[in-house]
Amino acid sequence: MTVAFTFPGQGSQAVGMGKELAENFSEARSVFEEVDDALGEKLSTIMFEGPEDTLTLTANAQPALMAVSLAVVRVLQAKGLDPKSKVSYVAGHSLGEYSALCAAGTFSLAETARLLRIRGNAMQAAVPVGVGAMAAIIGLEHADVVAVCEAASAAGACQIANDNGGGQIVISGEKSAVEKGAALATEKGAKRAILLPVSAPFHSSLMAPAAEAMREALAGVSKSNPVVPLIANVRAAPVTDADEIARLLVEQVTGQVRWRETVEWFAANNVTTLYELGSGKVLTGLARRIDKTVNGIAVNTPADIDAAVAALMA
Repeated sequence: MTVAFTFPGQGSQAVGMGKELAENFSEARSVFEEVDDALGEKLSTIMFEGPEDTLTLTANAQPALMAVSLAVVRVLQAKGLDPKSKVSYVAGHSLGEYSALCAAGTFSLAETARLLRIRGNAMQAAVPVGVGAMAAIIGLEHADVVAVCEAASAAGACQIANDNGGGQIVISGEKSAVEKGAALATEKGAKRAILLPVSAPFHSSLMAPAAEAMREALAGVSKSNPVVPLIANVRAAPVTDADEIARLLVEQVTGQVRWRETVEWFAANNVTTLYELGSGKVLTGLARRIDKTVNGIAVNTPADIDAAVAALMA
């Protein structure tokens, strides 16, 4: 069994996430305390108790999701599961790429929390509210959505933000252009074209100010080569050099999250099992829709952790 650890992105947050881990494992509590200390606030209280609208804020959701993912990683390590010996690759969806890199030793936990707080604030501040938009296009091929974005660009910036697989592609950019793109997608035969309730046009050229903020932030942090290769979002291929990874993280802010191709790369390279560590089961569901030969398994409860340890330590 060849295994990769994957890490969820924004949208997987939910009030109460991580609470059961904190109640059952001292290692998880330590992660949440360390993230709280790094940010100078009780993010863990917002995670465990809400309110939901505060947790959903980009600047909170990003480090919160990372914290739950790393809590799972630390518990697995405490139970004797060494990622370096049991896991062949890591990957994460958008902000989940930072969780993956923390798990693989590129960044410390405290630095990862601070980077994601900077990233969340910078992404929120890059575009005035109401100027940008995102839409999910369901049931069109990638090439058709590329054509839709090219046609919609007459009305402003419009590009693919996430190629999630399973017939779901998210477009992002200026509101008028994204609305035009959604209408064109429907005309092309999309099953659905839905404007998303997001606060900014993530993974579009409008995020350029946020990319610059991350370039500065990443230049100032200590980084190490990951202990196992990262399958990078914007490349859908393995990367092992810390400086190159930093460049790709900057590129990722305005670039496409190539998740379908990432899962296809895993399948083509004999990765049989993707363990999704952290809140929710979004990536597990996507894996099943992208390639039936890849087994997706969500790990976010004590029972999930026990099952993963039993399987991986066998």
